[in-house]
Amino acid sequence: MSVSTKIKAPIANEMKEFEGYFRKQLNTGIPLLSIITNYLLRRKGKQMRPMLVFLSARLNGEISEASFTAAGLIELLHTATLIHDDVVDETYQRRGYFSINALWRSKIAVLVGDYYLSIGLSSALKTNQIEVLTIISDAVREMSEGELIQIEKSRRLNITEDIYYDIVRKKTAALIAACTKAGAYSVNASEEQLEKMHQFGINLGMAFQIRDDLLDYEKKNLAGKPTGNDLKEKKITLPLIHVLNKMGSSERRGVLRTIKRHHKKEKKIAPIVKLVIEMGGIDYARERMIEFRDKALEILRSYPENEVRDSLEELVYFTTTRRL
Repeated sequence: MSVSTKIKAPIANEMKEFEGYFRKQLNTGIPLLSIITNYLLRRKGKQMRPMLVFLSARLNGEISEASFTAAGLIELLHTATLIHDDVVDETYQRRGYFSINALWRSKIAVLVGDYYLSIGLSSALKTNQIEVLTIISDAVREMSEGELIQIEKSRRLNITEDIYYDIVRKKTAALIAACTKAGAYSVNASEEQLEKMHQFGINLGMAFQIRDDLLDYEKKNLAGKPTGNDLKEKKITLPLIHVLNKMGSSERRGVLRTIKRHHKKEKKIAPIVKLVIEMGGIDYARERMIEFRDKALEILRSYPENEVRDSLEELVYFTTTRRL
């Protein structure tokens, strides 16, 4: 049994039902939109976000129609966000497949992203899920703020550890927390349970993103060396921030100058990646990731032990050990 199958086990029926529910939401009479939608649906990932909505709902009560609405809205929002991100970043591949902007140009990609977002909003309003809409709207606002802060900081390269955590909390953890909180809300969880699930999602999201940043130093190119893709995009993440904090001011300025002027040159970036590894940046980031992981597990363990809690614990461990 794969890790994904094991995690989904308590909600396997709901996840299967959700596929049809989600496809039905995307039905349209516009041929071009249908082609793009089918292309996306054939390449969907592990569906971590709907999974989180359903597991959080089941942990706090019985899955309802409102749980499907929340999962659908979040998946539509997430899909729209990824499409828009690819346009902003001028990315032409996602998970090894061509992005929407690569195949159909940026204008169509932006419009498709907007369309998916509008379907999600319309669905929430039709079913009177105003509170779920509020939870998710807050997440969208935070995601936009996080993206703008990151763009500003990548220009100036003056990111501190606190600013890094703020960006991660807004860009990544906010949406994951929206999944867990919306799932709990969809089964009429108490205020205390809603806050617990929100904090669980924040800590899971923080751990998830730090693992992502660590993977950048672990992924190898054809020559067997770390890719350093984040540095090539002038993204300064936790491993490097820690090392910069240990350096003298002139050495720090030299590293930042190299990133600013030569971030696209592999030969210039490779020594910085090596420095991060040798000076303990990877170990430090891994320790912080484990701290967030353990906070998430502590919240889960305040619930009675059952198969749903076991699945969420499995998801937390998978998040912090994944290779992709």
